[in-house]
Amino acid sequence: MKVVLLEDVKGQGKKGDIVDVSDGYARNFLIKKNLAKEATGSAVNEAKQKREAEERRKAAEKAEAENLAKNLFGKEITLFVKCGDNGKIFGSVTSKEISEELLKSGFDIDKKKIVLKENIKNEGLYEVEIKIYPEISAKIKLLVQAEK
Repeated sequence: MKVVLLEDVKGQGKKGDIVDVSDGYARNFLIKKNLAKEATGSAVNEAKQKREAEERRKAAEKAEAENLAKNLFGKEITLFVKCGDNGKIFGSVTSKEISEELLKSGFDIDKKKIVLKENIKNEGLYEVEIKIYPEISAKIKLLVQAEK
């Protein structure tokens, strides 16, 4: 029996896939637990339309992420922090502080997308990577200076 999966089913497929399973498994488990519905003509068309809409949405998200990465590339932001006499920061610079500074510049970046290779504990110029989308990232320059 052919069914359209309404949810991801381990060992069978992902949501929206059309799979061929035994009649008993389809009727007694998949359909009964609302994990699938019988693959009628309208159900197959509906699944195809949903898949195409999802692909268009992902393509739009990716294009938006590429545009954001292009705008962020090479951007330099300055962060003023409390420092001791030798340029050592009290604590360290966090991704939250970088995210807030980027927001002031007009870029709404979630702090979880900011990748710090090492803790920033001294004044200076650092390169920070921002993972915008799974394959898309941008590097910005972060200048850390002492508050005056």
